[in-house]
Amino acid sequence: MLTELSIRNFAIIESLTLSFNEGLTVLTGETGAGKSIIIDAIQLLSGGRGSVEYIRHGESKATLEGLFTVDDKKHDVYALAEEFGIELNSDGMIVLHRTISQKGKNICRVNGSLVTLAILKEFGRVLIDVHTQHETQSLMDVDKHLQLLDLYSQKEIEEIFKDYTGIYHQLKKTKQRIHQMNDNEQEIAQRLDLLNFQLNELQAAELEPNEDEALKEERDRLANFERIFQGMEEAYSALNGEQKALDWLSLGLTGLEKASEFDDSVKSLSDEYSSQYFVLEDISHRIRGYLDEIEYDPERLNLVESRLNELQRLMRKYGSSVDEMLDYLVKTEEEIEQLENRDHSVQALFEQAKELAEDALAEARHLHDIRLKTATSLEKVVETELKDLYLEKAQFQVDIQTKVGQEGDPELDGRPVDLGSKGFDSIQFLLSTNPGEPVKPLKHVASGGELSRIMLALKKIFAKHQGVTSVIFDEVDTGVSGRVAQAIAEKIYSISSQSQVLCITHLPQVASMADTHVLIQKETTTDQTVTSVETLKEKERVEEIGRMMTGTELTETSTEHARELIHYSNQLKAKY
Repeated sequence: MLTELSIRNFAIIESLTLSFNEGLTVLTGETGAGKSIIIDAIQLLSGGRGSVEYIRHGESKATLEGLFTVDDKKHDVYALAEEFGIELNSDGMIVLHRTISQKGKNICRVNGSLVTLAILKEFGRVLIDVHTQHETQSLMDVDKHLQLLDLYSQKEIEEIFKDYTGIYHQLKKTKQRIHQMNDNEQEIAQRLDLLNFQLNELQAAELEPNEDEALKEERDRLANFERIFQGMEEAYSALNGEQKALDWLSLGLTGLEKASEFDDSVKSLSDEYSSQYFVLEDISHRIRGYLDEIEYDPERLNLVESRLNELQRLMRKYGSSVDEMLDYLVKTEEEIEQLENRDHSVQALFEQAKELAEDALAEARHLHDIRLKTATSLEKVVETELKDLYLEKAQFQVDIQTKVGQEGDPELDGRPVDLGSKGFDSIQFLLSTNPGEPVKPLKHVASGGELSRIMLALKKIFAKHQGVTSVIFDEVDTGVSGRVAQAIAEKIYSISSQSQVLCITHLPQVASMADTHVLIQKETTTDQTVTSVETLKEKERVEEIGRMMTGTELTETSTEHARELIHYSNQLKAKY
């Protein structure tokens, strides 16, 4: 859950720290007080698109920070943290941070580690689910419907979808390669000229594996010849020079051998001494041999430097090491062979693409079968949820169509199908809200209020599948009233039993269901506008809900109605 949110110099907010609890937190206040600005801040904190326009006037940057707690060690955020090498505390605390500067730069952190905006967005995706009026309208985007259907059967479909995606990407790359191979003759001829030039240049260089590293070592030896020679001479002199260390050590060995003749306990010391003596004697001979063979060759040093310069020139074109250049040489030979024998190569690629297409089609069939079964289940569950929201007669249908392909595409039941990144299915949610009317696409039948209810029904169903720690609703109850408003309030509260919910609302029915009620107010002075936040106590809460009922001044009647509404809501909440 989102435990604490800190906002500094963001829009009209100078400095604000909000603490949140579990369950349903409702945020109310006059229009323009800054309620939606808080939601905007949360969206940006979770990786949403930012702008310098969000920075408070006269300030150089805006800073957002959110503290989350995740007790479930199996939550997706733990796998995500491991993937990106970010440490999570044992107490499950996660801090997201984002700073936006006037220069348009973003500084993003997760638990203090710098991350890209894309990575911050990944963390936001598994921690926060923000729904605004715009998001509700996105239900009419048909592309979203396939995502929702697959989310409902995530456990069953995940592995098959992963297999399909792998095969599909291979198929796509193979088709791209075929297209490249079929480019016009002039482009192929130009490509061959370039490849042959590169091949000749690399072959003429007569590269040897790991040659650059060996040459660097040799250069270092030649360049430091005097130091090496002096060090070796000093070592040899210490062993065999005037002080004759080996002679003295030999005397010591003779003494130990004599003593061991009379005391067996000395024998082990004598043997160990003898072993070390002969090791040093062998080292002395090897040092002498090295000194006899070592020779300074300035011409060789020049040759090595020249060769390294040549390799460095080639590396700027073909790789960062000789081994990488050798790999490039092999790939160049392979591409030349493919281009020179492209008819044969294209045919081989066609055969490969055909096999991949059949494999992809088989996996797409599995996806299709699961989606058909999932659609039947989802239809029943959605209709049940819609009944709770006073859409008793609504018919919800998941329409699954097969995308028609072109000649040459893989065939299903004798017809070519179009394989896309998610299979060959085209999914659309259909709805009829009145008896006797046929189901139609959502955009043709659903009003704003109906869309809100459909969204809430889907959110109730998907909350446990998405695994997010916080669900945020920004005035998704717009356009409803009366018993529908009460039903929406109950549905929002039911979602809060599975996940923390933050909700901006103008409906007293929703506000009365809150576990925590927060009032957002705007205060204007002569030179600035400031947003303040207050967590309401019982008496203050009654007054605020009373004002929400009248829309103007608080009256005794509205106060009494507010008390009754809160009492009724508490009775409803006890059922969950």
